[in-house]
Amino acid sequence: MSIATVSRVVHGQDGVSPATRRRVLEVIEALGYVPDSAAQSMARRSKEVIGLVPMQTRGPDTEVEEMGLVFTEEIQRGVESALVPLGWPVLISVRRPADHEDAYQWLQRMSAKVDGLLITEGFEPADRLARLAARIPVVLVGGAPDAPVADVVAADNRAGIRALVSHLIERHARTRLWYVDGPPDAPDAQERRAAFEDALAQHQGVRLAGRSEGRFAALSGRRAVHEIRAAREAPDAIVCANDQTAIGAIRELRAAGTRVPGDICVTGFDDIHLGALLSPALTTVHQPIRQLGERACSLLLERIANPGLPRRVERLPTTLVVRESCGCADVGV
Repeated sequence: MSIATVSRVVHGQDGVSPATRRRVLEVIEALGYVPDSAAQSMARRSKEVIGLVPMQTRGPDTEVEEMGLVFTEEIQRGVESALVPLGWPVLISVRRPADHEDAYQWLQRMSAKVDGLLITEGFEPADRLARLAARIPVVLVGGAPDAPVADVVAADNRAGIRALVSHLIERHARTRLWYVDGPPDAPDAQERRAAFEDALAQHQGVRLAGRSEGRFAALSGRRAVHEIRAAREAPDAIVCANDQTAIGAIRELRAAGTRVPGDICVTGFDDIHLGALLSPALTTVHQPIRQLGERACSLLLERIANPGLPRRVERLPTTLVVRESCGCADVGV
């Protein structure tokens, strides 16, 4: 096969049969080759750019403003804060879901333009992540702590959920809890789900009234309320995997004439600013989102400077924030 043919495939040009194009792409995938559009920078060995890769919208019916833009923006501010002393910019590009046909090739192309990658909510398959981390420093923000080949910075989801559930049960005597989940493949959602189940198991007389699938979006909370209204037995508390879900649930409950917290408690996770402005103000778990970005970027810069560092996992503390939606007076925490 000629060099010209390979070049046309690499650069997306015409004049190559589908079978040949497929064979070339398979070899590129196997070798982990990435065409570097900034090859001139090789002379100075550093591009002085950090890549930030948030997750694409998880569903066609989920409006972008209901997704994790607040989370991503705070992560970005933390990253930029860590880069101020160096004067490096951040290249941000929303990534496709891992099951998209060219998701990994897209990540490879992104990696060719930066010195290191910060991947938020990182749930790339382990083999692909290993190949990516072999060619460029990678840090997962909110990734699975057991990711074997990349540094990870994440919030202490388990401690936060345990504190929240204990508060609902011990302070407000709630015994029938309904859980509204996050995306099944998101590491943060997985940890919060597991922590919720563990917390219920530690309290006698408390049970799971039901569970709804969710996508970290207000729409998930609204849909969950429809499921709750159709259930045989109503829960006395709704625990949501994040604040946007909880906000959607509260709005739907109020539209249906259900009092929060008079008839049912609702809680969230993240402590975004909008939650404090609701009526009732949202009881939630605070995670230091901006600090997640700052620490992740610091770890990435250290690995860029010293690729031989051992793999690291950092857990940042979470804090229960008690407001009105659980039945407490807003204490302004």
